[in-house]
Amino acid sequence: MKDQVAYISITKYTDGNLEIAEEIVAVEEPLNIKLSWSSATGQLSRDIAITMRTPGHDDELAAGYLFTEGILQSKNDISKIVHAKSDPNQIEVILTENKIPELKYSNRSGYVSSACGICGKTGMDDIIIESPFGKRKESITIEKNILFELHNTLRKQQSVFETTGGIHAAALFNSSGNLQLVREDIGRHNALDKIIGNSLMNEKLPLEESILLLSGRASFELIQKAAMAGIAIVASVGAPSSMAVSMARDSGITLIGFLRDNRFNIYTEFDKITINETSLKG
Repeated sequence: MKDQVAYISITKYTDGNLEIAEEIVAVEEPLNIKLSWSSATGQLSRDIAITMRTPGHDDELAAGYLFTEGILQSKNDISKIVHAKSDPNQIEVILTENKIPELKYSNRSGYVSSACGICGKTGMDDIIIESPFGKRKESITIEKNILFELHNTLRKQQSVFETTGGIHAAALFNSSGNLQLVREDIGRHNALDKIIGNSLMNEKLPLEESILLLSGRASFELIQKAAMAGIAIVASVGAPSSMAVSMARDSGITLIGFLRDNRFNIYTEFDKITINETSLKG
């Protein structure tokens, strides 16, 4: 966690008193993702994106980003991932021999901020990316009591959030509510890309039997990434957007919002949530 937090001196106002104190904040730094591959004309390289992120699991972030952007399709596309020796904020993904990346979705201008996973996209055709796994057909269910426990389990794993209060988390669970993987990042889309990148590198995609929990709101780009990874159920502590609901419906994803305080809303695919042992039909 040491690279993910910074200690700064601040002036704190409390009950009419000013004092100098030390505060712990989440680190935000740029990561330049570079892609290299061979072609008939020789070796080619391209800077794909600069994303603002919390350092840590950068290999997963790069792999997950390239997959969810539709640039790569599998672990076999990647030969190796190299960190620049001179700059920890530079990472290069080298593709396997004769693998040509799909760059039609990588049309961005500027950089990707920690608040926006689709910033820099120049048209609607760049936003909608078709999952290599197609629309979900398999069905899993989860009981409401297990749903309620997911948030408590995630909070216990959010070490950087507990220290700084300024970071997002994404977590994978199975249908029994067992935690499989959790990642934190100042960018909610980065946390999810790290989850998906880990799953890609460990050849666990598609995540057909998994439940994704988001520590904040469910925005369109997060549901887009979940659909790319074949995730069955997405639950968020906060609210979904209208585009997120539409994307979930089109992708066959069960979308749950406001999962906290013994309550939740089901926005799509109602029959995957069991209430008192009876599946809701929508």
